[in-house]
Amino acid sequence: MRAGGGRPDRRELLGFAAAGLLAYGVDLALFTWLRGPAGLGPLTAKVLSFVAGCTVAYVGNACGTYRGTRVRGPRAYAAFCAVNLAGAAVQLLCLAVSHYGLGLTSQRADTVSGAVVGMALATILRFWGTRTWVFRQEGRVGSWTG
Repeated sequence: MRAGGGRPDRRELLGFAAAGLLAYGVDLALFTWLRGPAGLGPLTAKVLSFVAGCTVAYVGNACGTYRGTRVRGPRAYAAFCAVNLAGAAVQLLCLAVSHYGLGLTSQRADTVSGAVVGMALATILRFWGTRTWVFRQEGRVGSWTG
């Protein structure tokens, strides 16, 4: 699963990306449906779609990317959700710094800071957190970050 003394290999990176893309699709589609036809408010819709997306990503990683690890169950799922919440906080922080701190208030600036820069940083955090705290390989010391 991991080659090179704990460094992520191609299969791990692609598996993580595939699970994340599927989860993103579920999150976006469900949020759109909950806000539109279902008529829910934005925060309720986002909380529900976020939980659904986290669940899809967890199952994708547990049954796919990290199927060789023995970590499963409520503790692993809770840790996975915590890592994803931290990622969401990174995205919000990027948006807040850009919008309120730097005064970049256009829709384009908000999109770049939250959905591009924030998403990229959050993805790095999620990958590191997922492989370090959720699906840690037995006997592995350290992390791919050095």
